[in-house]
Amino acid sequence: MTERHEESAVRHGDEVPPDLLDAFWHYERAILADDLDVLDDSFADGPATLRGDSAGLLVGHGAISALRGTRGGVPARIIERIESRRLAEDAVLLVSLARYAAGGTGLQTQVWQRIGERWQITVAHVTPRAQPLDRSVWRNVGDPFWHAQADGPLNGLTFAVKDLFAIKGRRIGAGNPSYLRHARPEATTAPAVDDLLFGGASLRGIARTDEFAYSIAGDNPHYGTPPNGAVPGALPGGSSNGPATAVATGQTQIGLATDTAGSIRVPASYQGLWGLRTSHNLVPRQGLLPLAQSFDTIGWLTRDSATLQRVTEWCLAYEGSASTESVYGSSSDDLPWRFMVVAEAVEAAEPATREAFGALLDRLSTTPGGPDVRTVNIGDLDRYYEPFRVVQGAEAWRNHGGWIREHPGATGAAVAARFRAASEITREEEAAARADLRGLRDHLRELVRDAVLIMPTVPGPAPMRTRSGSQVDAVRAATLRMTTPAAVGGLPSLSMPQLLVASQLGPAPVGVALISGEGTDIALVRTARRLEALLA
Repeated sequence: MTERHEESAVRHGDEVPPDLLDAFWHYERAILADDLDVLDDSFADGPATLRGDSAGLLVGHGAISALRGTRGGVPARIIERIESRRLAEDAVLLVSLARYAAGGTGLQTQVWQRIGERWQITVAHVTPRAQPLDRSVWRNVGDPFWHAQADGPLNGLTFAVKDLFAIKGRRIGAGNPSYLRHARPEATTAPAVDDLLFGGASLRGIARTDEFAYSIAGDNPHYGTPPNGAVPGALPGGSSNGPATAVATGQTQIGLATDTAGSIRVPASYQGLWGLRTSHNLVPRQGLLPLAQSFDTIGWLTRDSATLQRVTEWCLAYEGSASTESVYGSSSDDLPWRFMVVAEAVEAAEPATREAFGALLDRLSTTPGGPDVRTVNIGDLDRYYEPFRVVQGAEAWRNHGGWIREHPGATGAAVAARFRAASEITREEEAAARADLRGLRDHLRELVRDAVLIMPTVPGPAPMRTRSGSQVDAVRAATLRMTTPAAVGGLPSLSMPQLLVASQLGPAPVGVALISGEGTDIALVRTARRLEALLA
């Protein structure tokens, strides 16, 4: 901002001390320059400082500072108007109207207090300019994008579809602009999409995904990282990041997504959602761009359990649906009211998650009508993760290796590295890994014959968006060790938002995962709702 802009801002209201105006303009120049040191110094250092915007509320200087590092500055703007109201001798409310060079206006509301010899911000609220489309969340969006095809039990609901599903006349983008450019329009619509449309739901739009769904963090180097709807400044979780954020931020009620190694359950945990990974091969995958067919599944994300039950009962139990020919498995029977805590998963969780999960188990043990809870060992989590990683990589390379070779440099660095590693997997390594997985699969299926496995969904809350690549990779590996057993077993797994733990950005959700027998998906949702009611 130039001095001319500063001097031309219209001021109304109570008289503002000159040194406060100096502090205000110093702060404004720092915003435009993205000077993090000055911005941090402008906010009062302490646990009571507040900052809110459309993404949520941050409490404490540390949480505000952590978020600020993820923003990367603001677009060019001028301050057109300032309204001031003196609240006390050493406290002034300033409301300023900003006009952006690219169009649109925004507001910032601040309480400035004199602390010692300086004026600092103790409360701030930012109203950004209106955004017609968040391209980090949506590829295409409408109101709706497609209308429902029939009346049904999902009337009035809308859904976001992950950019891996076929929609007639549209191209699959797979989270990569080069892939989207070269793709052909689809001749038919995926049955999983049709199921929701014929159930009465309308399609809100096509939502983003990590490249080829070969990630778990939720960041995309081409389109940006969608916001975390529960924790401002945190990663959203992937690869179903777009549908998850769309649901968490209230832009739609249902996210149609996929889960190979945790891509539904991880964003559900990070953003405080309900997320169901269905039994492997329960929902046919026609019209779905694959990553690894041995593990790829289809499922849904919702903000509440009632909506998830409506979706599963329609899509999995309706005999005329496009994706299931008849009621499958034990969907009409209740599961045993018996839980087995996976000891290795609890041990792999972060300390704060273990503490919160332990408190939940204590409540179950002391609540009338609570389930029988025992502990079980499934073995070293690396025994599941390592062969899973080999088979997943081998299949991913068979599916996409040709395109990757023909388009060098088209993917982000992290996904490119995974494909390079996948290209080096030998047939012998894949065969050995598949043999290991067969025994593990049988063991898991035996465990869930008369009980439901229970564990934290992921090690801890969503990492900050400013975490380095190596730090995110470490979280990714730790997360996959906890999410791959369900994938290895081909079993349904549901993440329910039941834990709240401390993070650098404030209180953050962590999910509780339930895993049950093959084909018991609807019964698993009912069991989770029963557990939710008990804990409430």
